[in-house]
Amino acid sequence: MSKFVCLLALSVGLLAVSSVGADEEKVPLDKLPKAVKEVVEKRFPKVEMTGASKEKDGDKVVFEVSLKKDGKNIDVTVTEAGAITVIEQELGFKDLPKEVAKTFEEKYPKAKYEIVESVTKVADGKEKLEYYEATLTDGDKKKWEVEVLPDGKFKSATEVKEEKK
Repeated sequence: MSKFVCLLALSVGLLAVSSVGADEEKVPLDKLPKAVKEVVEKRFPKVEMTGASKEKDGDKVVFEVSLKKDGKNIDVTVTEAGAITVIEQELGFKDLPKEVAKTFEEKYPKAKYEIVESVTKVADGKEKLEYYEATLTDGDKKKWEVEVLPDGKFKSATEVKEEKK
C-alpha cells in the first residue's frame, strides 16, 4: 500500500511540475483572433508584430503580442475580445525619469541592466503608467526584477533564481 501511495504522490508531483509554464503556447501571427490583431494594429500602427502567445490569466484566455519599434520590444496583453489590458515597453536606462533612475542607482549602485520597461495598465480604454521594471544583476552577481513607481518610490524587488538544467 505504501508503494502505491508513494507512486501516486510522485505522479501528482510530476504532473504539477510538467504543467508549469505549459499554459503558455506560441500562436502564429496569422492565427491570432481578428479582434486581437485589429486592436494591436490600431494602437501601434506601422509597428512590426514579431510573435504571439496564448495563456490563461485566472479563468480568462489572453494573448501576448510582441512588437518591435525602433529596435525596442513592446509586449501587449490582449483579451480574446480585443481589449488591451497591459502594455510593457522596453526603454533605455537613460530614458527613465530622473527620480526613477535615481532610485534604481541608489538601491543598486553597481548594477548591470538587462532590460528596462515601462508597465502600463489599461482599463476601459484608459492607459495608466503603473511602474517601471528592470531586470538587473547587482554588484554581488545576484539577478533581480525591480519595480519603481513613476514618482521614484521603490515598489518591490524579487530575486530571480536561475533554473538548474
